[in-house]
Amino acid sequence: MSTDRRRFLSVAGGAAAALTAASYSRVYGANERVGVAVIGVNGRGKSHLDAVTKNPGAEVRAIVDIDQAVAEKRATETARNQDGLRPKEYSDMRKMFESKDIDAVSIATPNYWHALSTIWACQAGKDVYVEKPASHNVFEGRKMVEAARKYNRMVQVGQQSRSTPYKIEAIQKLKEGVIGDVYMAKGLCFKRRKPIGNMQPGTIPPGVDYDLWLGPAHPRAFQENRFHYKWHWYWDFGNGDIGNQGVHEMDVARWGLGIDKLPDNAYSQGGKFVADDDQQTPNTQIAVFRYPEKMLQFEVRGWISGGEGRMLEDIGSGPHTIGVLFFGSEGYLSCHNGGYNIYQGEDRKMVSERKAEGDTTYLHWDNFLKAVKSRNHKDLNCDIEVGHISAALCHMANISYRVDDKVRFKPETERFIGNSEANRLLTRDYRAPFVVPDQV
Repeated sequence: MSTDRRRFLSVAGGAAAALTAASYSRVYGANERVGVAVIGVNGRGKSHLDAVTKNPGAEVRAIVDIDQAVAEKRATETARNQDGLRPKEYSDMRKMFESKDIDAVSIATPNYWHALSTIWACQAGKDVYVEKPASHNVFEGRKMVEAARKYNRMVQVGQQSRSTPYKIEAIQKLKEGVIGDVYMAKGLCFKRRKPIGNMQPGTIPPGVDYDLWLGPAHPRAFQENRFHYKWHWYWDFGNGDIGNQGVHEMDVARWGLGIDKLPDNAYSQGGKFVADDDQQTPNTQIAVFRYPEKMLQFEVRGWISGGEGRMLEDIGSGPHTIGVLFFGSEGYLSCHNGGYNIYQGEDRKMVSERKAEGDTTYLHWDNFLKAVKSRNHKDLNCDIEVGHISAALCHMANISYRVDDKVRFKPETERFIGNSEANRLLTRDYRAPFVVPDQV
């Protein structure tokens, strides 16, 4: 706790616990801090709350969630973590956007809400930290970029690898030629995912605004195994694990390859094997993207699996193998959640390693808040354009998988060539009034 804040509390006494965000700003002069609203606080949003309350340059002034019980719980926790300042609670983000007390918003909703929330925030004059993947489809990602630029908003995507010191160092070593000429990267998302079962429609939990949760998606009965988190495995809501955990590794893979644009092709195969449940997205998937003189591969496995390239051993074993292997003319580099390892020569001897350290979510948020004050989107470690390209690679892979064909792509227009079915999947049929507009 800062000295100034202790002094304020000693004067205010017990009344501090009852302060609203607006009154706190007036009394304490907290306008020097960035006022943040967190949208979606059941899962990843809790990490956002923690990162903001730890940062001396910001404070949480509002919480938005369609589940009243979750919102109340997080508001109470947040008040405890920021000296009695209790954020205001909303169920509808549109009401929150009207508040002049909010400077920036974080979006930790399901994927299919990311784009519309971001565009509405930009139009309302708010800066945005939006969780990965940036978008639910390719069309949305481009509209998010356009909105950020049109309204001069800082929009950071939650691919925190871009703010992770050891990953920054690993990518720099690749640029310096530590493994020679890098010709291929392979992203691995071997993350154990248990079947979600088969369920029938059920009763909407008390205090949940289910219609608002559906938002851009068309109405359907509430079903428990497509609600909290499990929505990831349905096409209308999520993008499978390649667009969930996998988008982090996809981003690191293209970063290490030095690729800053989309390819002119994508090919993906796989399936939902072994499990007989309600999941729609594949639990096993392989994707390939060919660039001039370089290749990006990606693999998803949801079942029990070993490692690859000694990565599982490098991490310290466990149920998951998550990271990226970079292959060069003189060796390979393994970059994972435990750090990085470099192997060189014909005998593949490990010559260098670094262990992971630090709170990467906090570091990524700190970078975002500094850019909010500088007003220069180039200060962002993961600007929306960066996030859009990485997410679009995942979308292209899923589209190839869904149309069961290799797809040719025109990066300049972000459209597929000669495949109407693939082009249809670049966007979605939105439910009014939750429509991502052509003109932002």
